[in-house]
Amino acid sequence: MRHQVIITIASILGAFAVIIGAFGAHALSATLEQNQHLETFEIASKYNFYHALALLFVGLISLSNPSKYLTYSSWSFIIGTLFFSGSLYVLSLTNLKLLGAVAPIGGLCLIGGWIFIAIHFWETK
Repeated sequence: MRHQVIITIASILGAFAVIIGAFGAHALSATLEQNQHLETFEIASKYNFYHALALLFVGLISLSNPSKYLTYSSWSFIIGTLFFSGSLYVLSLTNLKLLGAVAPIGGLCLIGGWIFIAIHFWETK
């Protein structure tokens, strides 16, 4: 994956994390508190933002040192964020418990993204 695409997606995910976090804090706070899902929503927002920054980091590294492992990391962060944070957002807003089962798959993808970064640096000594 090209560094421009990685950095663009990271920027969009970061902006989305801020927008959805603000929306949850202001427009949805009463609904989320009533459904007792405010904490779940906040976790989703935090992980969304953390991994947008991680993806930005990967994109910046790939500017000068591209590798297949950084591509794997990028995809892992993108898919992981969509599955982990996305499922928690939907769970928080709809109370669909079934989507809670998707979050661990996203979590594994996020872990994989970090591992691929480590592999990249071990392979490019």
